[in-house]
Amino acid sequence: MAVPSPISEKAGLRRMMRKQRREFVTRLEPATRLALEEQLAERLAPLLAGASILGAYAPIGFEISPLRALERAKRLGRDIAFPAFDEGSDTFIYRLGNPDQRGPFNIPQPSTDCTEVKPDMLLIPLLAIDAHGYRLGQGKGHFDRVLPDLPEAQRVAIGWHMQRIDGDIPRDDWDVPMHRFISPRSEEEFEAQS
Repeated sequence: MAVPSPISEKAGLRRMMRKQRREFVTRLEPATRLALEEQLAERLAPLLAGASILGAYAPIGFEISPLRALERAKRLGRDIAFPAFDEGSDTFIYRLGNPDQRGPFNIPQPSTDCTEVKPDMLLIPLLAIDAHGYRLGQGKGHFDRVLPDLPEAQRVAIGWHMQRIDGDIPRDDWDVPMHRFISPRSEEEFEAQS
């Protein structure tokens, strides 16, 4: 009998979590979704106040939106950077600026002429996260390639509460654990290694 590899186990978990997240978000009334994203912003506020340069993301699909939290951070004078892919690269860099252009996979990003920065705190989307701080992403490896180059940055995964799973996410050698997971309803800190 063949033993499933972490890659095949991840693929199955990824399909399941995409479906569960889609169903969860689809059932939310628009006002409820906005209220939950406001609760997320309130939970993030004390943490973001300590950042100098915040690496964020512009939400796509059923991802939870950090935009309300980012508005608060801007009012505090924090610099906000977003992932940006230079043409032909599968590794993004963080650039200051509004994510008003479309990059690969239809990901909103700042213009490639915006300033490149190294954030000291990162808000990272996910499909799932386990009790050890390991996240399951979309499967393209974008964050897997970037996180090792930002070892000093606080890694804060954000998502809907239903994305925190009880079981372990299969791990590969390149997976980097998160320092925290924050949802509108909960916060969890992990003993993540840098």
